[in-house]
Amino acid sequence: MWCLPTVRPNVSEMFKCSSLHRFHSPRLKPPTAARFSTTSSSPYLPPLFSVAPMMEWTDNHYRTLARIITKHAWLYTEMIAAQTLVHQQTNLDRFLAFSPQQHPIVLQLGGSNVESLAKAAKLSHPYGYDEINLNCGCPSPKVAGHGCFGVTLMLNPKLVGEAMSAIADNTNVPVTVKCRIGVDDHDSYDELCDFVYKVSTLSPTKHFIVHSRKALLGGISPADNRRIPPLKYEYYYALVRDFPDLKFTINGGITSVSTVNAALKEGAHGVMVGRAAYNNPWQTLGLVDTTVYGVPSSGLTRRQVLEQYQVYADSVLGTQGNGRPNVRDLVKPLLNIFHSEIGNSLWKRRADAAFRECKTVGALLEESLKAIPDSVLDSPISLSPEIGEDDVFADVQNVLPPPYKAVEQVMLCA
Repeated sequence: MWCLPTVRPNVSEMFKCSSLHRFHSPRLKPPTAARFSTTSSSPYLPPLFSVAPMMEWTDNHYRTLARIITKHAWLYTEMIAAQTLVHQQTNLDRFLAFSPQQHPIVLQLGGSNVESLAKAAKLSHPYGYDEINLNCGCPSPKVAGHGCFGVTLMLNPKLVGEAMSAIADNTNVPVTVKCRIGVDDHDSYDELCDFVYKVSTLSPTKHFIVHSRKALLGGISPADNRRIPPLKYEYYYALVRDFPDLKFTINGGITSVSTVNAALKEGAHGVMVGRAAYNNPWQTLGLVDTTVYGVPSSGLTRRQVLEQYQVYADSVLGTQGNGRPNVRDLVKPLLNIFHSEIGNSLWKRRADAAFRECKTVGALLEESLKAIPDSVLDSPISLSPEIGEDDVFADVQNVLPPPYKAVEQVMLCA
């Protein structure tokens, strides 16, 4: 059932790197970053759809799988602490290297020290990322509770503006901010606008990725922060209305491509999807190119996707030292590729059992994929979008907050 190709000229060329130090190297000239305008000379389509940065999830392995499935979605790294890069300058490839096929790709930095952020941007520049994003939205106590990190930065927009200017001074690619709509009791629309106004005025930042929930810093978990605060999409669409010279990507609670298209139809500049792109990559990422970007499907089946991924995975097995990445690390992004399909549970059990014996990803797939019917393995992605949620944006224009009127005094606030 699991038939590995005997000759893979195209695949081998696609993933010709045999170790992480042969990923995207500082010797390669970074490409021009994509813009939202379709008239841009960028080699990439605009970020109508992007995959959210997710700690321990959107690593090199997942991004490699994602790029095989979708050619046009924008990918983000996990958040990388600026201080980590500053203190690991002899080991930067471990944190920054990626295969050229992952473009367009955005580096997300975390931190609040302006000097460290500037150094991190400079260190990352030779790797050729298409944009650099600053995390101003993570509510995790491990992040927000230490050194004004993550979402707590929203309480100090002047510092964010200085940081974004420092980052921009050390790179030649666009700089962006990912934020929430508020923090604790600082959750009015005017306060959100003050943040956007100050940051965009004090720095070259022209693109904000907005998670449409506020963050609660009372010790609740990141999972609860994605569930308990209500979504306020009206704040996002009001930003689009009130800041016509800026670009905004909507994030939060969007779990299907049909809802992505509904958001775009309502006027969103771009949409960022998080866990749905990881938990159901085939039915999410597999529909992006055709239904969001309107380009022809690659026609790949899941068997072909896995064959391509296996070439990559076995080429990087153990290349970081100490046996990492191991087979389990490399198979982790694959575990949801048969989401809701016949044989999915059995394939996961067989894969889990195979971890103990199999020394390569190819061997594990050969053993475990016997659980999946050929009809599932060999069917390309459906060209029609899946049935998604009701149009949650249908009435959003009727509940927008009053227009924001920027006043110069806000620039004087700390």
